[in-house]
Amino acid sequence: MLIGELSERTGVSRRALRYYEEQGLLVPERACNGYRVYAQDAPLIVSQIQGLFAAGFDSDAVRQYLPCARGSAPQLEMCAELRSHLTGRAAELEAQAKTLTRLREKMLAHLT
Repeated sequence: MLIGELSERTGVSRRALRYYEEQGLLVPERACNGYRVYAQDAPLIVSQIQGLFAAGFDSDAVRQYLPCARGSAPQLEMCAELRSHLTGRAAELEAQAKTLTRLREKMLAHLT
C-alpha cells in the first residue's frame, strides 16, 4: 500500500509516517518510481509505534522494543532489559512528579 492509503487506514499523517521511516521504525520498500510501498502489516506496526509513544517511550526505545510488541494495544513481551528500562523510566517519572508537586506547592503559596 502507498503512504496515502496507510495514512487513511491508520489516521496517522503522512508526515508522521515519514518521521517513523526516518527513525527506522517503519521500513517501506520503494517502487521503481520512488514511491513508498508498505507491507500489509504496516497498519499494525503503526498502531504499535503509536502505542509505545503514548506510553512514554522515545524513538530510541521504540526502535529497541518494537520487536517485543504484540497486538495493536500493544502488549510487550517482557525481558530483563525491557523490565530494567521500564523500571528506570518509572523512577524518572516519579522524580519528575515530585519536582512538579514541589513547584506547584511553592506557586500556590504565593496565592495565600
